[in-house]
Amino acid sequence: MIYLYSFLFAGLLCLIGQIILDNTKLTPGHITSLFVILGSFLDVFSIYDKIVRYVGGGALVPITSFGHLLTHGAMMKANSYGFIGIAMGMFDFTASGITSAIFFAFIFSLFFKPHD
Repeated sequence: MIYLYSFLFAGLLCLIGQIILDNTKLTPGHITSLFVILGSFLDVFSIYDKIVRYVGGGALVPITSFGHLLTHGAMMKANSYGFIGIAMGMFDFTASGITSAIFFAFIFSLFFKPHD
């Protein structure tokens, strides 16, 4: 059943993003930023952790999870190190994702040429 919940959660986020894209003048970059902020907002009130426990990995795949991880890491380090911990913890959970995105973007740029 958790596979169904994961699929439905991620699909619902995609549906919401597509509806926003089709019915507004927002660009995909705006929608991505909006979903990152939504994930952060839900993490501040510990709602995203409950969603992750209920739907499993399907909540960790969409871009909302990036905002959740940024905020979650910042709040954890802020409890330990104070104000400076915010900057330290912000990239603890997201460092591997950011590093792999940069690495694979570089590798793909060697093989593929952009089109106009």
